[in-house]
Amino acid sequence: MPLIGCIADDFTGATDLASMLVRGGARTVQTIGVPRRPLALGEADALVVALKSRNLPPAEAVAQSLQALDWLRRQGCRRFYFKYCSTFDSTAEGNIGPVADALLQALGSDFTVACPAFPENRRSVFNGYLFANDVPLNESGMQDHPLTPMRDANLLRVLQPQTAHRVGLIDYRTLRGGVEATRDRIAALRAEGVGIAISDAIDNEDLTVLGAACAELPLVTAGSGLALGMAQDWQARGLLTAGGEASRLEPGWGRQAILSGSCSRATLGQIEQAAAVYPAFRLEAAELMARGDALVAEALAWAAERQGPILIYASSPPEDVRRVQQQFGAQQVGERIEAALATIARELVERQGVGRLLVAGGETSGAVVGALGIEGLRIGPSIDPGVPWTQTLGQSGRPLALALKSGNFGSADFMVKAWEMLA
Repeated sequence: MPLIGCIADDFTGATDLASMLVRGGARTVQTIGVPRRPLALGEADALVVALKSRNLPPAEAVAQSLQALDWLRRQGCRRFYFKYCSTFDSTAEGNIGPVADALLQALGSDFTVACPAFPENRRSVFNGYLFANDVPLNESGMQDHPLTPMRDANLLRVLQPQTAHRVGLIDYRTLRGGVEATRDRIAALRAEGVGIAISDAIDNEDLTVLGAACAELPLVTAGSGLALGMAQDWQARGLLTAGGEASRLEPGWGRQAILSGSCSRATLGQIEQAAAVYPAFRLEAAELMARGDALVAEALAWAAERQGPILIYASSPPEDVRRVQQQFGAQQVGERIEAALATIARELVERQGVGRLLVAGGETSGAVVGALGIEGLRIGPSIDPGVPWTQTLGQSGRPLALALKSGNFGSADFMVKAWEMLA
């Protein structure tokens, strides 16, 4: 039976988590939504269900998460992991708190941890405050996020209005005291009536300690970093056997393409480097709103005439995004961009021989995998921390190599070096 069943609130977050599990030696399969038919799961140590629930109304996010929990239980999972972004982004209503509450209730549990830290990607928690790229979250650029702006770095203040449980803290001093000290702190918090504990984590050693201390909890909630700590605990207990074979994929094939809808600082820098090397076509948002189908057709005709990796992107600086959103509406602009890139992805794969596809942005990734009808992914080697290559499961013909990148992840040369990781 799988060692753990995971529920991720977006698609790139799911592959981020799965990548950490594979790196820890766990054979991992990711599904796109709750599977509607049987999938060839193989001897998976971990299952990850990728939802698109981060920005849904809380009631819908809860319903989808409970459906995923039910499916994971039917696959034999007994411990569970609710994965959200390492920037903890949400609204005052949720969805982190409501989903965590619902999962705790369904599992008959009274306590879990919340730890978005991912030190390797410069996400750390200190005294309950989240730092991104070494500055407080509300100074990192996340304060300008078009859907879920984060203007407070204090995670206790962020989470408490979202949950019916009392929120507490496991601080770094406790973690530096080791596994037993952390377990003692968890027991003390439970005795005080705390239901969700924000946990500090400054480096991977903190995550290793926390992973071992949480070994008996039915549910953990976290970014992807904690998965590495948990996998190390499984290795120490002799529960993993795959080793380096956990990330093996079939050789890649076909044309290469990059699609991006993310407007994060990291992705904008990656696009700048990629556009200096590869042919690039920009889908300008205002033009897309004015003549969407015609612009998509132009992009596809342009792509058909190019060789090697190509880049098609709708990414723009924050000030440009705000201007277009003010004119046409934030939701309408987002939906139009997602639909355009999804159509382009389907045409590139089905008609233009693209067999290796890199997608930047969580919402964009969700739209692309939906358009391609992808139901499952086998997780392969990491390009950068939290971003692996994957291969599709259950598709007719040869499997598609797919990388789904969260907007904020990856080094500046990510889009250039990614192809080197495929055999």
